[in-house]
Amino acid sequence: MDLFEYQGKQFLSRLGVTVPHGAVADEPDHAVSAAESLGYPVAVKAQVRVGGRGKAGGIRLAHDSSEVRAAAEAILGLDIRGHVVRRLWLEGAADVAEEYYASFTVDRANRRYLGMVSARGGVDIEEVAATDPEAISRLPISPGEGLTTDAARRLAEDAGLALDVLDQAAGMLVDLFRAFTEGDAELVEVNPLIVTGERRLVALDAKVSLDDSARFRHPEWEAWATAEWHDERERRARERGLNYVGLSGT
Repeated sequence: MDLFEYQGKQFLSRLGVTVPHGAVADEPDHAVSAAESLGYPVAVKAQVRVGGRGKAGGIRLAHDSSEVRAAAEAILGLDIRGHVVRRLWLEGAADVAEEYYASFTVDRANRRYLGMVSARGGVDIEEVAATDPEAISRLPISPGEGLTTDAARRLAEDAGLALDVLDQAAGMLVDLFRAFTEGDAELVEVNPLIVTGERRLVALDAKVSLDDSARFRHPEWEAWATAEWHDERERRARERGLNYVGLSGT
């Protein structure tokens, strides 16, 4: 089950990861109310389960209520790579000094977990992997041993993260890994993982995929699962207790 950004942040926050405070809105009036409570400036972000929101006009910065309303009206109903925006996430504008990338996923071929960190966050990681693969530091992780703070610090150091945030980054990576394993996720990806002007690490975005096989352990997932299905065939299969992945074609 793939989560929207706001759901991914709720997931990470529950497990100790620092994320920005924000609010969900599904119409312009709600967006304005949320922005007033958060304080300006705010980022108005489309909630779709696909990348490329910024390039498609799905993320806008607003400095007052009129700009929030205009942004909400422009983004709601927007088609982003085949996904129609029906929900917004608003959060205080971030003070970004640096942007990193961090993720944990399942390496099925090698029967391990895989941690990846890069100092080149904020762009498509596929692009980084294609143009400069050495910019991504990788760490195979044994499920039996897990991720230690020392190993996390070495991973951050190998990736070229700033020296003054290495210890903080190690703690953040351990928290992300704990969210990944204890939360029964198949993927936890933060891009960007930012360093603020005060040199604090914050997960500014969150891409989370949960393992449906662990659903029986997590009754709290039900609200996320029923929020929206991007593929009608997958929704119908879910109602019948089937695992189904829709493909293109006929």
